[in-house]
Amino acid sequence: MELHAMMDTMEATPMPGDPDHHFAKMMQLHHKGAINMANIVLQDGKDTTIRRMAQMMIQKQTQEIEDLEEFLNTHIPHGENPEFNMKMHMSMDKMDRNADLQIINGNTDHDFAILIIFHHQSAIEMADLVIHYGHEPDIKHMAEMMKEDQEKEIAELQEWLLEHRR
Repeated sequence: MELHAMMDTMEATPMPGDPDHHFAKMMQLHHKGAINMANIVLQDGKDTTIRRMAQMMIQKQTQEIEDLEEFLNTHIPHGENPEFNMKMHMSMDKMDRNADLQIINGNTDHDFAILIIFHHQSAIEMADLVIHYGHEPDIKHMAEMMKEDQEKEIAELQEWLLEHRR
């Protein structure tokens, strides 16, 4: 499953404890997982609304990956924050455990909606951590924008799921 592959990559990637740098690197990997899932929808999905949302996610998150890469190339980690590290680790453990609890039914559009809601919720949790513990205004602003976008997408996906209950 795509979520497990993303989690394995995130867990295997060495991270400095600096909240800003750590968030930027993790969010790049997180976005790549979402883009991979969105590409599956574009390949196999049937619903025009879900396909449109997948395409928008690919465009938006591809740009965010580039912005995060630019940040990582210019940012020097400040050092570790043990409280941030502990909470980020707890968030990742929660994401990994909850990945298996998502109820999917084999319908690409439905499963994408379910999994992306969960995926976005974990990204919002990571964004909240860097907003609280981060130091760099640019990365905190990016986190706030990602949080706002993903909360909006969650609401749209929840509405779609309610309209397409089976």
